[in-house]
Amino acid sequence: MTKILIIYTGGTIGMINDPSNGMLIPFDFEQIKDNVPELSRLDYDLDVHSFNPVLDSSNMDPEIWKTIAELIYSKYDLYDGFVILHGSDTMAFTASALSFMLENLGKPVILTGSQLPIGEIRTDAKENLITALEIAATKENGQALVPEVCIYFDAQLFRGNRSIKYNSEKFEAFRSPNYPVLAEAGVHLQFNKNDMLNAPDGKLNLRTNFNSNIGVLKLYPGITPQAVQAITDSKVDAIILETFGSGNTTTAEWFLDSLRSAISKGKIIIDISQCKKGSVQLGRYETSRELQKMGVLSGYDLTFEATVTKLMFVMGLKLSVEDSSKLMEKSIRGELSHD
Repeated sequence: MTKILIIYTGGTIGMINDPSNGMLIPFDFEQIKDNVPELSRLDYDLDVHSFNPVLDSSNMDPEIWKTIAELIYSKYDLYDGFVILHGSDTMAFTASALSFMLENLGKPVILTGSQLPIGEIRTDAKENLITALEIAATKENGQALVPEVCIYFDAQLFRGNRSIKYNSEKFEAFRSPNYPVLAEAGVHLQFNKNDMLNAPDGKLNLRTNFNSNIGVLKLYPGITPQAVQAITDSKVDAIILETFGSGNTTTAEWFLDSLRSAISKGKIIIDISQCKKGSVQLGRYETSRELQKMGVLSGYDLTFEATVTKLMFVMGLKLSVEDSSKLMEKSIRGELSHD
């Protein structure tokens, strides 16, 4: 019988209303099973590992990502797939982080959750949970059909490190702006096999050393030297530069000098676009040519979530600045459309 491990971290899927104040509070997984009797009809052997206490996803951090990754690694040979129940707010960060930590992953790791608590009449939790389990259990020729970290939400399966949460009010909470949907759940599950990662050759390898000492500099018209230098002159090891369009910034000399100074001190700076769809193309316009010359890296079509987690991951490898820079601009888990 197919064995699936459900890792219950918390999130809206496991919330109920507190009658004393009307606020949402977490409850245990046994109550989730009571609300989804269909689970007993699935022909799978299901085990559950619940966090204690369960977490709001806003409290996720690299140490908790490490805990999840280590759990999957320790149970990897015992299960055919893994389903992680997680709050939607930072789900794309966790999915991205896990994709980098779990090197040579050959089994499904599917994150899901819901916009409404599982006890609500109109909840989206039941469908999300049941279909995530079905995807985690799907095999072809004896091999897992989805050998990667994914997010399943509202009838669509996305590559985890290509996903963003874009809507806090609709059931359609996630999108993958620069990569195709991997599967759609209608009357039948339709898998987009050509866009999935290939099963790895090597054994699963766990890499959990993250360096979270990074900064984010988001540009806007009228940004001041004080605002820029608060990041560039700080003690962070790397900076994510959120730029306009295809990677463009102001050409003011004080701004370029601030970036040059940071790079001269060994800081890595990676340029990603504030646009959700499209790719950074350094040097295409004059406003990004100087960035390219001074050594700012191109994030191409990385999501913000994937950039944050990949940068923490790469910095945690403790490579040289040159080797770290090469790795940031190379696709290592299908996170960007550039080799």
